[in-house]
Amino acid sequence: MKAVLVALSLVLSGTVALAANGIDVSRGNDSNVYGNCVPSLIVENRSGETIDYLQVDVVLALRDGRQRTVELKSGYREGVPAPIAPGARTMLRQHLDTSRALGVPCGEVAERRVSRTICETARGTGCASSVSVQP
Repeated sequence: MKAVLVALSLVLSGTVALAANGIDVSRGNDSNVYGNCVPSLIVENRSGETIDYLQVDVVLALRDGRQRTVELKSGYREGVPAPIAPGARTMLRQHLDTSRALGVPCGEVAERRVSRTICETARGTGCASSVSVQP
């Protein structure tokens, strides 16, 4: 009986450890650049793998009813690598030199939702760990 309880506790503790792993993305600070809202997200890599590229597309609902999609990226896809090592924390940003500005200040953003997430490792494969996003 004691052996069964020990085995069960090992299985449960392993499940809890797996749940704590993964890639957590949460809302960062918004900034206004030349009158345009520039949102950001904070990434915390709790997984055991190095992330080579991470992109989260966020749909912003504006107060006037329009919607805009903003791509927030860990780095330039074809540029200098900016890997996110296990245990590291970094910011996803909108690259204003390669994307269209939002066109409104941050006070005009009413809601946010995630439309797409791209996560790749240095091997060029998709991330094995789950990506949890709270925009």
